[in-house]
Amino acid sequence: MNRELYGCAALMVCLLAGMTVYLMDYVMSNQETLFNNSYNSRQKVLAQENTRGTIYAGSGEVLAKTETDENGNGIRTYPYGKMFAHVVGYTGKGKTGIEEMENYRLINSDISEKEKLDNELSGRKNPGNDVFTTLDVPLQEAADAALGLYRGAVVVTEVKTGRVLAMVSKPDYDPNSIAEEWTRLNEDTDKAALLNRATQGLYPPGSTFKIVTALAYIRQFPDTWEDYSFNCTGAYSHGQSRISCYHGSVHGQVDMTTSFAKSCNASFANIGMSLDRQKFGETIDGLLFNQKLPIPLAYKRTSVALDGNSTDDEVIQTSIGQGKTQITPMQLNMITAAIANGGELMNPVFVDKVQNANGKVLEKNSPSVYKRLMSKTEAEAMSTLMEDVVQEGTGRKLKDRSYTAAGKTGSAEFSANKEESHAWFTGFAPVEDPEIAVTVIVERAGSGSDYAVPLARRVFDAWFDE
Repeated sequence: MNRELYGCAALMVCLLAGMTVYLMDYVMSNQETLFNNSYNSRQKVLAQENTRGTIYAGSGEVLAKTETDENGNGIRTYPYGKMFAHVVGYTGKGKTGIEEMENYRLINSDISEKEKLDNELSGRKNPGNDVFTTLDVPLQEAADAALGLYRGAVVVTEVKTGRVLAMVSKPDYDPNSIAEEWTRLNEDTDKAALLNRATQGLYPPGSTFKIVTALAYIRQFPDTWEDYSFNCTGAYSHGQSRISCYHGSVHGQVDMTTSFAKSCNASFANIGMSLDRQKFGETIDGLLFNQKLPIPLAYKRTSVALDGNSTDDEVIQTSIGQGKTQITPMQLNMITAAIANGGELMNPVFVDKVQNANGKVLEKNSPSVYKRLMSKTEAEAMSTLMEDVVQEGTGRKLKDRSYTAAGKTGSAEFSANKEESHAWFTGFAPVEDPEIAVTVIVERAGSGSDYAVPLARRVFDAWFDE
């Protein structure tokens, strides 16, 4: 009997020790997540001891800071108002954007213990750590002005580093008055101004998805894809399915390059039907659909329903970016940047460094590869196709600039009314040595070539000082 009691006691001790070790490891590995939990009272304690740090743009412009009013209360202010609302975010009514992402660092103070003691004895708060972002103010201004009164989003990233240079979402709001406007903003579900459309807006990709379909075809027919040929009569029919080209255009005899440049729906429906469905689905999944993304801001997962059991109609609709396919502007930008970067996708970076109030660097983010999305040969083939879109196809409004550009337009139907569509463009420049990738969506605007391309051109022009 004593041996059984001793054995049971030993087992309980081992279980308790194991649970203790696991809990300690979990806490150490998830400090920020636990700290940012709204139930963690530690945030309130630190807010009383420290002044929340400042958020800067890449060139040092102040994007968010804490000022003290006449009563000694800290007031969070945003000098650029609405312009950086979604990417920088707000604090007060919860937290969003970089304010949420870097909350742990902003609310903590990493000055010396002596300085903290001096501040405590003098009745002063400790200065919080400062966050230096990758955001470019002139580029953000250009993207904001380009989108204007339209609803939609613009994302600009640096191809070789993954640095996010600009992110605009509209309708927007003024974070300086978030408390006063909170009820109205939450009740206005039509505008959904609090939603960051760049990372949380799910849209049918329309013809921009032909990037995926073309890549799948190149993979399945690596030696013969350039020999592809199709006679476009303005529509493609298969069983009960019928796909028409935009505005009933008849493209005639087309190869892969022309099909892509002219965005021929009929040809791409034919391409989709010629693909092995299981392998097509694998290419889609390899471009990060239906899975977690390396985006540090709040985001929505994109989705495509396609596998070996998909129906003909599902394959046809998916091939041209319609049906149940959904994507965010941020993910489309990531795919575009990977093509421009020889197939490698860099981890998206919003913060360059974090430093304390004395200028000591506490954290420095270096560029890193997240995943290779395609081979270098495949990326070169896609770049060539996208360049021809600008030179000979639907992206011609980006032609004849001081820089060369490549891209893909899209007009995505989103309702039973076939006359309504979102306007898309995603691309990069310069072609010979890509620097930035730009993705634009304009809600309910019409064709990508008429509306999204001119907006993207203004952003490219700002970067290249056109």
